[in-house]
Amino acid sequence: MPPAPTRRLSAVAALAVAAGLGLTACGTSGSRPAAVVSTPSSSAAPGTVTLDTPDAKPALTLTDQTGHPYDLVKRTAGHPTLLYFGYTHCPDVCPTTMADIALAARKLPTVDRRALRVVFVSTDPTRDTPRRLKTWLGAIDPSFTGLTGDFTAIQKAARSLGIGISAPVKHKDGTVTVSHGAEVFAFSSKDDKAHLFYTSGTSEQRYAADLPKLVKGEMP
Repeated sequence: MPPAPTRRLSAVAALAVAAGLGLTACGTSGSRPAAVVSTPSSSAAPGTVTLDTPDAKPALTLTDQTGHPYDLVKRTAGHPTLLYFGYTHCPDVCPTTMADIALAARKLPTVDRRALRVVFVSTDPTRDTPRRLKTWLGAIDPSFTGLTGDFTAIQKAARSLGIGISAPVKHKDGTVTVSHGAEVFAFSSKDDKAHLFYTSGTSEQRYAADLPKLVKGEMP
């Protein structure tokens, strides 16, 4: 009998195939499971996957785009929070995902927009310096928080949510491959836990429809 973690991932792989849910990874082909999830019900919004057991925020302290320490758990406590692991040199998935969230967030009333926290954690911390994050996020939404720092700590935090990321690989031709999951985890303002995540390719319209509920601590 395989160890428990293997059994869990195998079960998710079967579910992902059955439900048509994949995990996009920049720099690689194929897909792999993201987390232990419940079977999507007919009431589940397209692009969202409900977690069987809510996930706690990773205990993670990194450097933000201003060069200051940022404690994820403390700084986002009591706030609706969207958490994404990606990198600024990503050619497609990362900028598209963040831009869709930014466009949706701008449709919120001012008070709700100020309550929302959107955190982008770099999976390519060597190249994603605070200055680089500030420039990149500034072009998308300056209110978003970008974090960089120790890769091992970042990988551990991602894995606590079932997100697979690998250390960047530099090739002989100078190109760099960065593999990472592309889910956006939504943490409730009521209990600071993630009850669902958004799959890669979730539309701006889906985020725009869900954010007003998430801000109030409700499930979409």
